[in-house]
Amino acid sequence: MSATRVLVLNSGSSSVKYQLLDMRDSSRLAAGLVERIGEQSSRLKHTPLATDGDPREWTGPIADHDAALKAVSEELSKDGLGLDSPELAAIGHRVVHGGKTFTEPTVIDEAVLAEIERLIPVAPLHNPANLTGIRTARALRPDLPQVAVFDTAFHTTMPESAARYAIDVETADAHRIRRYGFHGTSHAYVSRATAKLLGRAPEDVNVIVLHLGNGASASAVRGGRCVDTSMGLTPLEGLVMGTRSGDTDPAVIFHLARVGKMSIDEIDTLLNKKSGLVGLCGDNDMREIRRRIDEGDAQAELAFDIYIHRLKKYIGAYYAVLGTVDAIAFTAGVGENAAPVREAAVAGLETLGPVVDRELNAVRSDEPRLISPADARVKVAVVPTDEELEIATQTYALVARH
Repeated sequence: MSATRVLVLNSGSSSVKYQLLDMRDSSRLAAGLVERIGEQSSRLKHTPLATDGDPREWTGPIADHDAALKAVSEELSKDGLGLDSPELAAIGHRVVHGGKTFTEPTVIDEAVLAEIERLIPVAPLHNPANLTGIRTARALRPDLPQVAVFDTAFHTTMPESAARYAIDVETADAHRIRRYGFHGTSHAYVSRATAKLLGRAPEDVNVIVLHLGNGASASAVRGGRCVDTSMGLTPLEGLVMGTRSGDTDPAVIFHLARVGKMSIDEIDTLLNKKSGLVGLCGDNDMREIRRRIDEGDAQAELAFDIYIHRLKKYIGAYYAVLGTVDAIAFTAGVGENAAPVREAAVAGLETLGPVVDRELNAVRSDEPRLISPADARVKVAVVPTDEELEIATQTYALVARH
């Protein structure tokens, strides 16, 4: 292919994140964010990475996603990187939910759009915004291949024993209730990067990946394929997160409805937006929680302990699922930057193999690195995630094949 650039779009309900990459060397040519779409105070921040230029910011009304992408195109054009460039090979779109249908990156056509729309009931906050971005981009460049890369795709290799909930099969199938998992592009990238860090092929390595950001998920990856993950039908299941509860007895919902007289919407808001760390101590920023702990704040310390306890339970569970583990990899905002979280999560697991070296753990770096002693049976790694590069890589590979 003579064209080697891929534009990666992540369209939210009122935002568009973007990166332009050159796949000859995976270099970033530009990156930016449009936020508060639909408001008078919309904001566009654009960084021309290819020229090491200063970021450019613009504030003003951006009516909709069509206007947002046109503004992005104008900014790219100022750097000679516009959407009309013959060097643009494809546009890769992050799509949160692909259900059971989409198990790999997919060239977008009308049938694909219809299926993504059909999945809106299981991803009501994300798929509509993803669709809007896709339709807008297709209208701007109808001649260009556009590819959907699904957050759920990496987890479609889970066996039915891991993906099924123990509820009536007919009811589950009728309403597509099963465990789908999320953060799949991150788990795919990090599991491969961890194998590379160990100097081994992905198919020869078993990795527990811990994607710890405001949203958090764990995965058990055997030989490059996901065999279990902590998020389920929605991103609410699993680990304690910034504002989400993670695993909770389903009867809590019945209790809050019957005894607390709360509506379904109020319970939804409670579990998704007012729980997790923010519900436990009022903060969802791990840096602030650690500062409060250092000052003797008991509530912050309890929130941290609950967070770590859940994390350890999943590490132990995935040991049992995998049988043997070669590495535990921490990634995303908390996983990459919070040394106390990494140390506490592994503490006490030494008999299973993983050990954290305190000095190595304290080092700050943007590079993938091992933080375990050289003789540790199970390596502990910090691997900065790169979902945009993963989307661009999958998009370019698909377009090149076709």
